Amino acid sequence: MKMLATDLDRTLLPNGSWPADPGAIELFNDLTERQGIFVVYVTGRNLRLAEGAIEEFGIRHPNVLIGDVGTSIRRFENGQWQIDQAWVEQVKQVCPRWDAGALRETVANIDGLKEQEAEHLSPFKQSYYIDHANRDAVMAQVIEQTQDRFDEVAIYSFDSQSGDGLLDFLPKAATKQTALEFLAEEMGVPKEEVVFCGDSGNDVFPLTAGFSGVLVRNADEQLVTKVQEAMAKNPSLRAYFAKGGFKGLSGYYTSGVLEGAHHYGLLADA
Repeated sequence: MKMLATDLDRTLLPNGSWPADPGAIELFNDLTERQGIFVVYVTGRNLRLAEGAIEEFGIRHPNVLIGDVGTSIRRFENGQWQIDQAWVEQVKQVCPRWDAGALRETVANIDGLKEQEAEHLSPFKQSYYIDHANRDAVMAQVIEQTQDRFDEVAIYSFDSQSGDGLLDFLPKAATKQTALEFLAEEMGVPKEEVVFCGDSGNDVFPLTAGFSGVLVRNADEQLVTKVQEAMAKNPSLRAYFAKGGFKGLSGYYTSGVLEGAHHYGLLADA
């Protein structure tokens, strides 16, 4: 099985400030469908927002949607979404102390944190906006007050379009990385044969976890630096930095996903 996993916003989706190649999404849809690629979207979007992206940008339905920053896994079968209940049960088992409500109360007094809208929250995801300029001070307080009391991981990322700092509290067993590892094991695909594409801070874990990583050309500079540092410490890690050129495309967004998939031999030229 050939498995191509990709983040959505500013990775597969051309919704950043960089120029996008006309026809790149249609090429992605055509090549992945004709060549029988098992496509996985790995995103911070919930199901409703992911479906909105599918409709707005014309991207194909994936075989699997890993949503809510890795806290949910859904299969798309016969035109319907089916939740992967085995993933839910595993997260509960591995993180028995996870409690989104108690975590919310614990960080309520920290200045500089603003809870995100209800549609961005879920039983396994507690999310906030942070003033990016003051992120170090805010994150220091966050770490001091939580300290793994809730079997949590705190993932910070930066939205280059809005200028917002974003903080997601998740069960430490339920991230983009662990959800993709779970799916690969379920499907019997060796980890190193899974291609994962990303562009921003919350993609750093899957990009440095042993998958075949791809950073689209418009990837955040901080992410590029972190991945390069990880590769220097662990030469066995594989990451490809899109630069443009595949089929004359730029390497931004969808074009970078295609370029990276081709680099690893997942996609044929045709």
